[in-house]
Amino acid sequence: MARRKKVYEGKAKILYEGPEPGTLVQYFKDDATAFNAEKHATIDGKGVLNNRLSEFFMTGLNSIGVPTHFIRRINMREQLIRAVEIIPLEVVVRNIAAGSMSKRLGIEEGTALPRPIVEFYLKNDELGDPLVSEEHVIAFGWAGQQDLDDMVSLALRVNDFLSGLMLGVGIRLVDFKIEIGRIWDGDYMRLIVADEISPDSCRLWDIETGQKLDKDVFRRDLGDLADAYTEVARRLGVLPKSGMQVSKPTLIN
Repeated sequence: MARRKKVYEGKAKILYEGPEPGTLVQYFKDDATAFNAEKHATIDGKGVLNNRLSEFFMTGLNSIGVPTHFIRRINMREQLIRAVEIIPLEVVVRNIAAGSMSKRLGIEEGTALPRPIVEFYLKNDELGDPLVSEEHVIAFGWAGQQDLDDMVSLALRVNDFLSGLMLGVGIRLVDFKIEIGRIWDGDYMRLIVADEISPDSCRLWDIETGQKLDKDVFRRDLGDLADAYTEVARRLGVLPKSGMQVSKPTLIN
């Protein structure tokens, strides 16, 4: 498919105009970032892995009635998606204490939470994507109460699906982040899962060894990020058993 006008470029993806009104082409880059892009590397093959994995997860969600923006994969790095109005919030579901939650609350990393906890973070790189309460969300008009209720419901359904899927291949879903967008069917508005679901946006630990198979490998210098993502794809059957060849990361100053 010929490239069209660039609509938006983020840290890990580029959006182009789609072939039909109401569609976009989402291109997955090989960039890896951490700490609000203070750490940056280019890792050959990462975009291919995330494209295939996000397709796998989004297709699975669509099949069980959880609506997403995904339409179809175009090639190894691009997918056709619905254009949505993104709600300016990151929705995080936590099953196990890790990362910022452990630091913020002094809970030992790896502690199982009594129930899945849903958090909202304002999408604002300059502010470091701060944690916000439901009161903040409603008071500042980022979403209404019904939107919040629907977002929590969607996030928990995604959590149930991903947790079961990962458990079946020996991986513990520690936490994950999704974005949610609004679409209109005539005068009716509904919310759908957007952006991506990949090891970039999840914490994934091997159940037996605790080995990290997500972007923490890059954040904490724990090994080869491409190897970790390839292992997730291999276990899920997204890639053939032989996997794929990717080169070592190239650090960018």
